[in-house]
Amino acid sequence: MFVDQVKINIKAGNGGNGAVAFRREKFVPNGGPAGGDGGRGGDVVFKVDSGLRTLMDFRYQRKFKAASGSNGMNKQMTGRSAENLVVRVPGGTIVKDTETGKVIGDLVDNGDTLVIAKGGRGGRGNIHFASPKNPAPEIAENGEPGQEKSVQLELRLLADVGLLGFPSVGKSTLLSVVTSAKPKIAEYHFTTLVPNLGMVQLDDGRDFVIADIPGLIEGASQGVGLGFEFLRHVERTKVLLHLVDMSGVEESNPFESYQKINQELSKYDPDLIKRRQIIVPTKMDMPDAEENLKKFREKMQKAVGANDMPDIFPISSVTHKGLQPLMQHTADVLEATPDPIKAPVVSDQSVTYAYEAKKPFTVEQDEDGTWVLSGEKLERLFKMTNTEHDDSLIRFARQMRGMGVDDALRKAGVKNGDSVRILDFTFEFVE
Repeated sequence: MFVDQVKINIKAGNGGNGAVAFRREKFVPNGGPAGGDGGRGGDVVFKVDSGLRTLMDFRYQRKFKAASGSNGMNKQMTGRSAENLVVRVPGGTIVKDTETGKVIGDLVDNGDTLVIAKGGRGGRGNIHFASPKNPAPEIAENGEPGQEKSVQLELRLLADVGLLGFPSVGKSTLLSVVTSAKPKIAEYHFTTLVPNLGMVQLDDGRDFVIADIPGLIEGASQGVGLGFEFLRHVERTKVLLHLVDMSGVEESNPFESYQKINQELSKYDPDLIKRRQIIVPTKMDMPDAEENLKKFREKMQKAVGANDMPDIFPISSVTHKGLQPLMQHTADVLEATPDPIKAPVVSDQSVTYAYEAKKPFTVEQDEDGTWVLSGEKLERLFKMTNTEHDDSLIRFARQMRGMGVDDALRKAGVKNGDSVRILDFTFEFVE
């Protein structure tokens, strides 16, 4: 089964907790605090594997979680950091954030890596909180939570040449003749339901990859037929072979069919219509094909002018007529065409980005009268607080006061003795 879109959830590892410990050894008076730091949590890393061709594996596993770091130990021993979780993806995978829709990264070449979620740092042990005022602190941090994300993976095949055209114009037949691929071929529309890849190898040693895309029809931009579901796979191609049926059996007006495909292509992505196209009239072994090709050339010349005529290479996949010149010319065009993936993007437009500082916390009141504190920064500080020790809770209270939580609660109308909740932890507000 060909799978080219999938949503998955990933979670980086949490940092290990810092330790509250004291050095107690014979002949070592007043050893002091000796709690070690926690180890770092593992990252979630995507890596391109040239052996993968689809996202099929992700249909059976949609949750990926990296290991957490080990806790700190006595004698100032730091916990072991966790290993990164490496998730292998096929080349051509685009990673998007599900919530924002923004592209996180584009993995193209074999061995490319991308850190999707960073592991949390280890919590500090009580050795870091010793001071002349408090030489034996019972304060230690919990490990920082690892990043958690929901991402969408989109696969865009890495092909040099894309085949375009209406259904049943001969795309799959051409692919089966010039490559070793075995696509499904039958006498009805939409025989090809998934993209097919094939490698063309010429006698002069040159080779390139062709992608056969399921046929487009008029109205594909509105979802007619298979819509634009697979057009993303031609976005990385350098050259497009636009196949036009000249037999007169399926289409009575080949030039009109050619224009309709280009119109649908421009609706999907205006840049694709600028991609180098080679027009390939097909089924030239049919009786009326030569006459239809003559009319097609006349209409094309009238539309674009004699000096701007595109490359036209008529073929017959059945008799193999014209296939060798077409493949040779395609290889020549590929060598002269820059790679659309790595071409530098030059823009003369200036963009101004306004920095919007996130609120460190928010104050709301539940229906039962409990005040609820939330916010990424505040929740992160709470998760890194060791609630088993009073000194750690006192430190967290000082941090909240420094952030302005106390003043915000008073401004919201909190009274002495009211309940305040952060995540699953509830405490009483005391003036």
